[in-house]
Amino acid sequence: FDNTLYERADLAWIKESYLIILQMAWDREFYDRSTGKYTFPDLLRNGIDLFGNIDVYGIWPTWPRLGLDQRNQWDLYRDLPGGTNQLRNFSRISRQNNTRFFIAYNPWDNSTRKEDHYKGMARMIKETEADGVVLDTKGSSSYELQAAADSVRKGVVMYSEGMAITKDMPGIISGRVHNAIFLSPELNLNKLIKPDFSIFRVCDVGEDLIHREIAIAFFNGYGTELNMYRPGGRDDNYRADLEYLARTTFTLRQNNDAFLDKEWTPLIETVVDNVFVNRWKSGEKTIYTVLNMRPEGIEGMLFKISNNSNKHYISLWNHEIVMPVQDNGATYATVRADSWPASFSGTRKEGSLECIAEFPSILKSVIKGDSIFISVPAESKILIWQGNPSYNADFKEFILKNDTVVRVKDLFGYYEGKIVVQVIDNKHLLDENIHMFKGGKPWLISSVVPTVRATGIAPDMILVPGTDFSYEVTTGEDFILYPEVSGITVKIDSFLIDKYPVTNAQYYEFLQSSGYRPADTTRYLRHWEMGIYKQGQERYPVVNVSYEDIKAYTKWAGKRLPTQAEWQLAAQGTDKRKWPWGNEFHGTLCNNGFDKPTPVDAFTKGMSQYGVIDLVGNIWQMTNDMYFNGSYYFSVIRGGGFFKPESSWWYIQGGPQALDKTQIMLHVSPGFDRNATVGFRCVKDIDSKNFRGKR
Repeated sequence: FDNTLYERADLAWIKESYLIILQMAWDREFYDRSTGKYTFPDLLRNGIDLFGNIDVYGIWPTWPRLGLDQRNQWDLYRDLPGGTNQLRNFSRISRQNNTRFFIAYNPWDNSTRKEDHYKGMARMIKETEADGVVLDTKGSSSYELQAAADSVRKGVVMYSEGMAITKDMPGIISGRVHNAIFLSPELNLNKLIKPDFSIFRVCDVGEDLIHREIAIAFFNGYGTELNMYRPGGRDDNYRADLEYLARTTFTLRQNNDAFLDKEWTPLIETVVDNVFVNRWKSGEKTIYTVLNMRPEGIEGMLFKISNNSNKHYISLWNHEIVMPVQDNGATYATVRADSWPASFSGTRKEGSLECIAEFPSILKSVIKGDSIFISVPAESKILIWQGNPSYNADFKEFILKNDTVVRVKDLFGYYEGKIVVQVIDNKHLLDENIHMFKGGKPWLISSVVPTVRATGIAPDMILVPGTDFSYEVTTGEDFILYPEVSGITVKIDSFLIDKYPVTNAQYYEFLQSSGYRPADTTRYLRHWEMGIYKQGQERYPVVNVSYEDIKAYTKWAGKRLPTQAEWQLAAQGTDKRKWPWGNEFHGTLCNNGFDKPTPVDAFTKGMSQYGVIDLVGNIWQMTNDMYFNGSYYFSVIRGGGFFKPESSWWYIQGGPQALDKTQIMLHVSPGFDRNATVGFRCVKDIDSKNFRGKR
C-alpha cells in the first residue's frame, strides 16, 4: 500500500474535517438573482454560528446546466458574476473563517469546448485558489489528477463522488458514502480498513430527513456532507437535524485524535442487542460511540470497562458523570440513549446516540461557594462552559500555569446550572469535569482587607489572643439557608477589638474629619437631629448606618469589621460559654429588651473573659461577613438588639441573644438597610513580631 498521500502534511487538514456543504451556483444561499448580490458571506456567518465553522464549502456551476451551449465546465466558473477573481476572494474569505473552498470536476465533459482536462482543472485551481476538487462520477482519483493540482497549489484534496475501493485508496484520501445508499449500514468497513481515509456521509437535504445518517456517521467517527443540490427540504425538520449535526460535529472535532485510531475496535460486546458500541483510543483516553437502534431506548449498564481507579467516565453526549456498576465481578459502563416512536424504525428518523469517554484524571476542579478551584499538573488550556459544551454555549478560555480560582459570577454573571470544565491540548479534549452550580446555599463574597498592623494596644481596644478556633451556632430559621460555619476549625491570628461598639460621638468625629456623605441618604443617621446626635447620647451606639457607611468609617479609623469568627472568639473565648459572662443568663448584665438603646458602657459587668463590653442585647453588631446565595445578599449580625417584638414568632427574635445563636440581615439598598437596631464595632490587626503588650 502506497501511503504517500496520507503522510503529506499539506493534505493532513482533511483528516480533521467533519462537515462539508456542497451547493449549486444557482442556489439563493450562494447568489441571489433577485438582488444581484452574492449571499455566500451570509452562509459562512450562519455556519460559524451553528457549527463553529464549515470545514469545506464546494460550489457547483455545471450539471444540470452544462451542455446548453458550447461552454465547457471551466467556462461556467469564469462566467459567474465577478468571474474567478470573485471566487478567489471567496476562497480567501473562507480560509480566514477556517473553511476550505472546493470546485468540482466533471470527467464526462467531452462534447463542449475542447480543453485538456488536467490543464483545465489546474488552471481553475490556480485562478480560484481552490483547496479541493469534487470528482464527479468518480470513486477514485489518479496520480495524474493529484499531480495536476500539485503543480499549481499545495494542499489540494481530491474528493470522490463515490467510495474508493481498497486498491484505489492509495490514490485518494477522501470520499463519500453515496446518497444512492438510502439507509447506510451501521458499520462502515472503509473506516475499518483505512481509519485515516476521510469519509463523509452524503445527506441529500431535499430528499428526506437526515437524522439517522448523521447518527451513523458519528458512530463510525466520520463526517457529514450536506448536499444542497436537490431543491427543497429546508424546513423545521432540517433545522432540527442541523442542531443534531452541530452536536455530533462538536464531539468529533474535540476527539479527532481518537477517531483516527488505526487500531479502533468495532462492535464490542454489549449486554443488550441492537445497541452498538465502537471503541477508539488516543493515549490514555478512550472514546466509546454508542448507536442505539431500539425504539425503547436504553438506560443502564451496557458494556464492560476496566476497573481503574485512576480513570473516570463522562458522557460526552449528555455531559454527565457516568458511574460504573459492578455485575458478577465485572465493571460496566452505564449509558442513556433516547427512545423514539416505534413507527420511526426503518426510516431516517430512527436511531439515538450516546458517547462515553474514559479519561485519565488530569484535571481536578471543585466548586466551593461561588468559585471554581482548578488544578492541572502542567501549563494547560482550560475551557469553562456555561451548560453543555456546544457551538452556541458561552465559555471562557484560560491558559493556566498554576492552580487557579475563578468566580462563577465573573465568568457568567448570575447563573445557576451545569458548569463543564475541560482541558484541551492542540484542539483535542484531554479531560472533563462536570459540576452543578446551585443557588440557595450561601457563599462568602466579602474579603478581609488587613489593616495597618498595630505594635501596641490602642486606647479603648482589647487584645484577643489568636488560636485555632471552632464554634457552634444555630438559628430558628430554615427558609433561607445560613452559612455553614459550625464545627469548622479556623485559624485566627491575634487581633485588637473595640472595647465598646462605635458610639455616636466617634461617628460624628469621623464625619467632621472626613466629610463623608453617602450617595443614598435615605434613613441615614435618622436618630440624629440637625446633623448631630441628641444631647446626652454621645456614648450611645451609632445606628441607622448601612454596611457601606460602616466600611467608610472603618477605613477612616484604620480598622476593619470583625469576621463572624473573630466576633465569636472575642465574645465567647475558647470555653464555649453561652453568654459573654458565663453559661447562665443574667438580665442585669445587658440591655434586656428595654425597647430603647443604652450607653455602651452601661453594663460593664457583662464583659467577656477578654474584657469586651456590650456584646449582647443593646444593638445587633455587623460583621464583615457578607454572603450571596444566587438570589439574595445578606450579612451576619450578632448579639441581639433592644427591640424585642413578641406578638408573633415570625419576627426576628430580638433582645439579648446567646452566643450560640446567629442571625442574618438581608440587604436591599443602603437606605433600606439602615435601621435603629444595628451598629458595629471594629478590629485591628497586630504586628506579631514587634507587638508590645501582654499577649
